[in-house]
This record gives sequence, structure tokens and C-alpha cells, in this order.
Amino acid sequence: MANKLKLFRNAGQTQRFRFVMLVVGCFVISMTFILISRPFTFPSLGSKLGTQRSDVEGEKVAPTLRDDDQASKQLEKNEEENLQGKEDDEALESTSEAEEGGAKNGGNSDQDEAHTAHEIKSNVEKKLSCEFSDPRVDVCELSGDIRIPGNSSDVLFVDSGERNEAFRFRPYARKGDAAAFSRVRELTVKAVDVSAPQCTVRHAAPAVVFSAGGYTGNLFHDFTDVLIPLFLAARQLDGEVQFVVSDMNPWWVYRYLPVFQKLSKFPVIDYDKNKEVHCFSKVVVGLRSHKELSIDPARAPNGYSMVDFAKFLREAFSLERDAISNIEDLAGKKPRILIVARKQSRAFTNLHEITQLADQLGFEIIVNDGDVGSDVGQFAKLVNSVDVMLGVHGSGLTNLVFLPPNATVIQVVPWGGLEWMAMLDFGEPAKDMKLNYVQYSIAIEESSLIEQYPRDHPVFKDPMSFHQRGHPVMRSTFMDNQNVKLDIKKFKNTLWKALELIIQ
Repeated sequence: MANKLKLFRNAGQTQRFRFVMLVVGCFVISMTFILISRPFTFPSLGSKLGTQRSDVEGEKVAPTLRDDDQASKQLEKNEEENLQGKEDDEALESTSEAEEGGAKNGGNSDQDEAHTAHEIKSNVEKKLSCEFSDPRVDVCELSGDIRIPGNSSDVLFVDSGERNEAFRFRPYARKGDAAAFSRVRELTVKAVDVSAPQCTVRHAAPAVVFSAGGYTGNLFHDFTDVLIPLFLAARQLDGEVQFVVSDMNPWWVYRYLPVFQKLSKFPVIDYDKNKEVHCFSKVVVGLRSHKELSIDPARAPNGYSMVDFAKFLREAFSLERDAISNIEDLAGKKPRILIVARKQSRAFTNLHEITQLADQLGFEIIVNDGDVGSDVGQFAKLVNSVDVMLGVHGSGLTNLVFLPPNATVIQVVPWGGLEWMAMLDFGEPAKDMKLNYVQYSIAIEESSLIEQYPRDHPVFKDPMSFHQRGHPVMRSTFMDNQNVKLDIKKFKNTLWKALELIIQ
């Protein structure tokens, strides 16, 4: 009897073993079929500037700009991308089927197949629209099959129809300025047929193409001509945008790297040196600009204003102060004033007297020439720490973008009818940022021009006549060859005004 029970148990175990093996075998076969029929991209942990992974044969997917501490999250992100990218995968599968069908039928060329794949993957309405009526900028917007061959001057709109258009312009926000445009490469936006070069890198994010030439390197123009327009072009895209930069100096991008990293998840493409053929479904060539160092909310995406831009900068550079010190905070410390002391033209020639006056009125004084150098972040922290910034009209006052809200800007205007320019460049932007603004125009006796010209000279009698002779004449006369010696007794009222604004 015992032997029968033993044989029965053995038989039962054998049956269960066979059943388990059958289930395991089915699972292995199913997983093998899934892996073969649906390709999976394995992540690679690359450098801080991103890595490239294989997509389809002969192409790459654009790298993402990541901080080192984000590398460990790459697996989770790729899994999310695989779930969210179902349509892209289906497009690739459809493309593979189309290629097989074409091969069987003696089919299309490789270029036609690549074009078909991009059309399926893009799935956006074709559009090529250019605007040249704006007085400050020229801009083209494209959607569909857009290809940008690196190390070229072309942005190609692929159209199978008979459209034959080409638009040539310089994508820099200072239209009509011959001196600036001499340092900006002309690009051509043109419609071409399907014989366009094949894509080697595909981008899911849209592209913004612009020049970093012109007057970049000058702090005022860095913000007015590029960084503020770039904010308008990209902020609403929440990092999902690829910058393609012509006339690019790597040191300049590095100087403002926190801004680029805050606006885009991807490393900047050097249009002049990169040799890939980058493909997009949406591209904007050129940056929209409203006015000097400011934004018109009525024309900006999401109604963005300079207040929003200042907040963005505080986030990008990790600036702590979003308000100036109130009267309670100042009970145990002095209000801080930053004096922007230019070294060459428009310099304070009695700086020592100015600092003595500020000290007598109870300020903690910081003197700096306003040059951010390569470490913009460090200088931004300094500016953000003060309550008042004082300087003669010039690019150093651009640092007002880092001031906390309700801080005060004091602009000293040199002799020569420059009040309109002072208001345009820094007065209105300061007000747009909700900063307090005080303007002090010097008298003839406070100008070094009194040592160069007699009192009856047109420089003093009719300064606007120099404006009428053109910007170069005006600039050389009143900006490049003038210094300032403030009347301390008269200027004292201006500093008192700044103190009153702090107390309020």
C-alpha cells in the first residue's frame, strides 16, 4: 500500500512539474515576442552635457542636458518616455512596414523613405510663415518637416509641392543696425523638395534658431538683444525647446549657462560647427523683441512682463531676496548701496566725496565697476543683496535686473540732452520691474566737458544738434569723452530720496 501511495505522489509531482514548465515556457516565449516586436531603448549615463542613443538606423535622438545628480533618475525617465512615446513607436513600426513593402515592390529611394518616416512622425500641419514688418526683428515660423544641416546657412522646409521660396535675414534683435549686423551671419529659410539631406538627428522638442553675434559681450546688449527675447521665445515651453545658435562663442554661453539651463533641457547646438542634419517638426528662426531692456506684456506669451523675467533670473541664479529690507529689518543694520563706478568714460571723478556722503547718511557702501565678468551668478548675488544701486548712464546699470523688487535705481545722466535715452534704456525698464527709479541730470559745472569747450560752444548751447548729426557723433561727444563730478550738496537730496523710498 505504501508503495502505491509513493507512486501516486511521484506521478502527481511529475504532472505539477510539467504544468509549471509549460507556464514558464509560455511566459518566456511571450516576453521574447514582446521584446522583438517592440524595441526598447536602454539608457546610458553620460556627461553633464547629455548623451546620444540609437533611434532608427542612421539617426540619433537629441541628447538632454542633465545635472549630475539627475543621472540616477534616467531609468525612470526613459520608462515614462516609452509609455508616453507610443505614437512615435507606432510611427517607427509603420515606417518599417512601409520600407519592407517598398523593397518588395522595387520601391522608393532611401531619401523618400526618410521623408515618409518624418512625415508620419511629425504629424503636424505644414506651415512656413515669415514676418518682416516689425521694426526690431525679422522672424520665420515653420512647422512640418524641417531640416537644419549643421555648418550651413540653411533652414529647410521640406515640401513635396511646387513651392519655391527663400527668405534671407539675420536672426538678431537689432534690425537695421549695420554695425551689429556686420557681426551676424545671414541665414536662409527656404522651401525645398524631398531631395533635402537626410536626417541624422531627430528632435521631439521644437527649435529656436538665433544669433549670438552682434553686440553680445556688452552686458546691456546681452540682455536686450538676446536673453530677454530668448525668455519670450522659450519660457512657456517649460524646457522642451532646443536652441540652435549661430555666431556662437562658447565662453558667452558659459557666462549665462544658468539661464540656458533654466530655459532648455537640452545642450545648445553650435550651428556653425555642428555637422549633423537636425530635424524638427517646429522651428522659429529669430527672436522677438519689444523694446530696450524690457517687455510689452500685451505682446508677450502668457502676458509675461519684466517682473516675470526678474523672478525667472532669481530662480536661475538662486538669488535669495525677493524684497528689500523693511524698516524693522533695518533697525540693526544699515541699508546697502552699490555704487557702479565706471573706469573709463562717464566715471565719477569725486568718488571719495560720494562715498563719504553716503556714509554720513547711514548707508553701507559697496563700490564696483559693474562688470559681471565670467561669474554672472556671483555678481548677481551681490546686486541682489543691496537696496539701492547708483551709477552713471551705461551698461553697468543693466545689473538692475538682479535687484530685489522695490529696490531703488539712481541713474546719473551726463550732460548732452541724454534724458530721453536714459529713460528708454534704464528708467522705463526699472519701472517695468516694479523698482523705484530716481534720475539725476548733471549741470554743466558737473561735466568734464567744461574743461574741453568754451561756455558758448554748441556742446552747451545746442547739444541736440549733435544728436541730429547721428549716433556716432553724439556718442563720441557726450558718452565716450565725458566724466562726472557730482555737486555733493545738490546730490544729497537725491540720496535722501532713496532713503525715503526704503523707509516707505
